Amino acid sequence: MFPLISEPFFYLVAVPAVVLMGLSKGGFSGLGLLSMSMLSLAVSPVKAAAIMLPILIVQDMVSVWAYRRTFDKRLLAIMLPGTILGIGFGWLIAAQVSEAVVRLIVGLISVVFVAMFWRRRPLKTEPAPVPGKPAPGVFWGAVAGYTSFVAHAGGPPFQVYVMPLRLSPALYAGTNTMFFAATNALKTVPYLALGQFSPENLASSAALFPIAIVATLGGVWLIQRIDATRFYMVVYGLTLLVGLGLVTDAVRELLHG
Repeated sequence: MFPLISEPFFYLVAVPAVVLMGLSKGGFSGLGLLSMSMLSLAVSPVKAAAIMLPILIVQDMVSVWAYRRTFDKRLLAIMLPGTILGIGFGWLIAAQVSEAVVRLIVGLISVVFVAMFWRRRPLKTEPAPVPGKPAPGVFWGAVAGYTSFVAHAGGPPFQVYVMPLRLSPALYAGTNTMFFAATNALKTVPYLALGQFSPENLASSAALFPIAIVATLGGVWLIQRIDATRFYMVVYGLTLLVGLGLVTDAVRELLHG
């Protein structure tokens, strides 16, 4: 009755991938890219994105409730108009740009961003919030919308704009949560139009919902108990590792594709 994916290897990879995505939704956003890379080992990147979107939406419901009072409304108002444009652009050219190119772009953004941060300021400096400028926010919102639409990889562009503002860990996590909850909701329309939600994909997503919910709650619990300086060290470190992995995978695919 429910056409689940039957290959054991899929679930061997999908369970830890969903756990990582749950921790990402709880505040450790660098883990989201690791999750998608892992799931793409078992199924094609397009199928992985289609399976993950319903899981992301369920996780969004949990994390939105957890952070309903802790997010920066101004940053969302700046970034989301650009995000809508980025998603629309991704929808229009969905069949014309290879996923390897998108991975390469996201990976390079991640690596360069972290390298510039570590060169500019010491990691031991206690974060102090600063206001974000609208024009860069709209631009990076559009980039995040596009990369999120193609590969659920909107984290690095979001971080490029938001991380230098040095929000507290809880405020950063809440703003990240609300931004990607809105982004994922917006993505459902073009995903439906492109026929991504097959019965097999939806059933496989539903089978992973319980793990997704528990992992998201675990991420929320952890982010509220971690030191701010340590939090930023972890997020930047994860962003660098994911960026290097994406660049390596993309170059390999482009050279041998």
